[in-house]
Amino acid sequence: MQNWPSTATRWAQITLAEDDPAHFDADFWLALMRDSKSNATCISAGGYVAYYPTQLEYHYRSKYLDGTDPFGTLVDGARSLGMSVMARVDPHAVHADAAAAHPEWLARDRDGNPIEHWAYPGIWLTCAFTPYHREFVTEVIREIVREYDVDSVFANRWEGYYGISYSDGARRSFRDETGLELPLEEYGDGWAEYVAWRRRHLGELVGIWDRAVRDLRPHARFIPNMGALAARDLARDLAEPVAPLFIIDKQGRHGIEAPWSAGRNGKRNRAVFPDRPVQLITSVGPEHPYRWKDSVAPAEETKTWIVDGFAHGAQPWFTKFNASVPDRRWVRPVVEAFNLHATVEPVLKDLRITAEVALLDPTRSGQLRAGDNDHEDGFYHALVEARVPFEFVSDQLMTLERLRAFKVVVLANAEQLSDDQCAVLTEYVGSGGSLVAAYQTSLYDENGAARADFGLGGMLNVKLTEPSRRVQNNYIARTGDHPLNAGYDGTTRIIGGTHIIGVASDADTPWRFIPDFPDLPMEEVYQREAPDKPAVVCTENANGGRTVYFPFNLGAIFWEALQTDHGQLIANAVAWALGKTPEVTVEGAGLVDVAVHRGDHGVAVALVNLTNPMAMRGPIRETLPLPPQTVSIAVPTERVRARLLVAGVDVEAKVVDGRVEVPVPAAGLLEVVHVDWSRS
Repeated sequence: MQNWPSTATRWAQITLAEDDPAHFDADFWLALMRDSKSNATCISAGGYVAYYPTQLEYHYRSKYLDGTDPFGTLVDGARSLGMSVMARVDPHAVHADAAAAHPEWLARDRDGNPIEHWAYPGIWLTCAFTPYHREFVTEVIREIVREYDVDSVFANRWEGYYGISYSDGARRSFRDETGLELPLEEYGDGWAEYVAWRRRHLGELVGIWDRAVRDLRPHARFIPNMGALAARDLARDLAEPVAPLFIIDKQGRHGIEAPWSAGRNGKRNRAVFPDRPVQLITSVGPEHPYRWKDSVAPAEETKTWIVDGFAHGAQPWFTKFNASVPDRRWVRPVVEAFNLHATVEPVLKDLRITAEVALLDPTRSGQLRAGDNDHEDGFYHALVEARVPFEFVSDQLMTLERLRAFKVVVLANAEQLSDDQCAVLTEYVGSGGSLVAAYQTSLYDENGAARADFGLGGMLNVKLTEPSRRVQNNYIARTGDHPLNAGYDGTTRIIGGTHIIGVASDADTPWRFIPDFPDLPMEEVYQREAPDKPAVVCTENANGGRTVYFPFNLGAIFWEALQTDHGQLIANAVAWALGKTPEVTVEGAGLVDVAVHRGDHGVAVALVNLTNPMAMRGPIRETLPLPPQTVSIAVPTERVRARLLVAGVDVEAKVVDGRVEVPVPAAGLLEVVHVDWSRS
């Protein structure tokens, strides 16, 4: 199957437990693959435990094999269904016999002691910078590819110990290349050099394993588990030549994580590798630190995670830990979600996801400076609530050409930007692009060193007068008429931030900070002084671009407090920066995550219905039916056809002033409005 990376679009994964060979039901799994219309599968093969009769010493066999070959049985069954097959290996730990025979394979703490597994005593964590990964695991991969009809090998936890390993191999390699000793702690001395060294060596390791696979089966490939962030550990120039697709191991949400997080993972990873297929793993169980891996999540939670993922370009993939199935409540939602994908795939597969707005993803910078995601979360949720279709642009691909694909770029709190990146953003605005930025954007360089002033200060038309400080009871006041003041009838002020920055500017300032006043005693809680320092700075560029800057933690405080005024302010800023009617609008009630798939002769607008009582804290119990919606799309001709792909019905499409309005009477979890002008 030479073209398997592009045709393997619905993945069924069976993650075996050691005792599964004694009782697993191969017929159940093959029937599920058929019913879910899965066209690819990932099956546990080896590494920590071998599920086939391996001949390699220290490659631990399941003690329940008893002459069977469960891996081979499932491979043959999947092939009989015409499926692509991926073999799963996990090299992050070894058993005691291997640890005793090869102590050089093990991860070690700062004192040189081997590190025992945190969850299961008596086994030992491995170090990726030793012969275990480069030599032994390479032989495991060769054996699997040589003996079985597989298209690829997938490695889970392939980086070994994720912390800093002080093995002799790691110490020697780092010292030889940098002249330094390994950092004593994350973000300590030598951390930037360590991050670069680690990414480089892990990238080389992926190349070694990929060559081992392709030497035996030229069409086959090695695929590393990339975690939730693409290229988190790999230098992009080393990963790109070898990885035909990327797998996102973000299997669900928990706590206050929003259901749109699935789609965000698709956007984030496509931003790093826009021309590669992306798969999002969904666990059939709940995702919690308590590791309830042998349990089942509510049906609507599972379906929503899968559907929001593929609406934003992350192909569906489910995994079941342990092949025994005492609780079958997960089967129906997986089958239903996968069949939804099969329904819309014939149209979406030939289109590309586009948007006029992009949110900058500072993934690479996050390796060097500790921080949180709250700023991004807040901006992301505000854009979803405002039904603004948007994409991510990666800081690893922040070229002028890439930025020009968007009308507006949003920097939620892009603290770390290099001088070159600031220059690219400035040129982007100078050529007509628009920018919305907040809080400490550009106040640090790419290595986390503080600047004396904003790297983007000239373009944003601001100068730093006071660094960030924490405040209580802060407010911002409307000052004059401006589109950023829309929607605030009945008030002259709204809540400000909890961390604010002092700036000076001669640009438009439609909002200004009210100077601090006490929050206790209650008798003292009143404004003393008139609004003074800029809280929102708006600039119109001579070449058509616009910029908006918020000198406070707007995204983070919106995510924490979910005050509608903050969400409105973000939506207003993006709308004003865009400066025109959006190419696609969606009007109606409810919480809807919108994705626009575009081709030369048509547009498909995916509406993921996130309207449910548990939208902001999972798990979802039910999805409330979406009330009537109106989708408006700019089209190049009056001769168009419109169809609701999930409902399976054609709808009347009227074109007025270059736009077609398509009514969506109702929807469940998903509807896709397809407007086609191929016959015009």
